[in-house]
Order: sequence, then structure tokens, then C-alpha cells
Amino acid sequence: MRFAPGRVLVHRHFQRDRLARVRVMRVVSDDERGLLLWIGAGSPALSLRADDGRTIRSMPFAEWITRQRRLTTGTWEGPGVLKLSRPGAAHSVWWFWDDRGGFGGWYVNLEEAGVRWDDGDVAGVDIVDQDLDICVEPDRSWLWKDEHELTERLRFPDQYWVHDADAVWAEGRRVIPDIEAGAFPFDGSWCDFEPDPGWVEVPALPAGWDRPRA
Repeated sequence: MRFAPGRVLVHRHFQRDRLARVRVMRVVSDDERGLLLWIGAGSPALSLRADDGRTIRSMPFAEWITRQRRLTTGTWEGPGVLKLSRPGAAHSVWWFWDDRGGFGGWYVNLEEAGVRWDDGDVAGVDIVDQDLDICVEPDRSWLWKDEHELTERLRFPDQYWVHDADAVWAEGRRVIPDIEAGAFPFDGSWCDFEPDPGWVEVPALPAGWDRPRA
């Protein structure tokens, strides 16, 4: 399944079978390099929050799993972001910019390989975020991020959605040589990206966004 440039997609994160995050994004390209998506400032964004309004990162996981939770509606704040999902890879690569439009670096998000779906009027990609990440500066220096979240949550195997931490770490280590060598996608590709001028209007959250996990 390939998505046409400009198409609006629903990018969804799941915690097991529970929908935890929704982002409305546009297709930049979809080819042998992977699916490249763009989310602009102000785009619809839903996130799972506890009954007191806090997010999963605002409390210990032991408390999070005891709380009532619901999806809350918001928007993507800050500059737009590119996301590349390469075929079969258990990670995605994000491009960040600062408020002045300068390239701010890459972000490697370790996640289960996305599953695509297309219901006609609405289409999207479903993933499971594996929490561990790599932050990459424009000079390609890098560091691990959120190791503590992975470690803490692994203590609750009946509730946590990561089942093989060794595989998550191994996927991250496979990416590091490409970072250090400046290999694609860390070779400068899309660092000067500008969204299509026709994308000025923020896309709406399409009906059918809450369909079952693919």
C-alpha cells in the first residue's frame, strides 16, 4: 500500500490495544526510502491523559496504570516536524527545526514497525512506541533518551507494551553507525525542507480516526 503525496493521514500510537496518541499528518513522499510525513503547527493532536490531566510522563508508571485515562484533544505545538518510517524498520527518524526555521537535529524514535491501513475516506499508520530514543545534534553527536522509562516500565510486564527490551536496544545500536557516518537519512536529506505552500490550511481530524487498531 502506497500513499499519495499530500494525503492526510492519521498517525496513531497504541499502548497494547489502547489508543494513546493521535497525530494528523500529511504525506510528503512514499517510496523505496520509506514513508515521509509532515505535521505542521496547529494540527490536531490527541493524547491519553489521566483523570487529573497529567500525562504518563508526569507520574510513576505504577501510578499511571491505576488511574482512569481518556484521550484529550489538543494541537501540535511548536514548529513542524518531518517523520520518516523506513520499510520494515523498528524505528522512525524525525527532523526538528527551531522557531527561526533553523535545523535543530534528528530524533530516532524506537517503535514497532508501523502497520498501514486505508478505509477510503480516512487512512493512517498504527505503531507501538517503545519509549527508548536517540537524540542527534546537527553535528551528529548523539545520546540515548528515556532509558529510565524503559527500565521502570519493564517491571510491570502485565501492563507494559514492550516485551523484548533487548531487541529495542539492538535496533537503536543498529542505527548509531549510520548516524556517525552521516549515512542516509542523516546525510543532510530534507534538512532544508519546506512544506508545500498549499498546506497552509490545518487539516481536520477525519471521521473514522478511532477505528480499531490495524
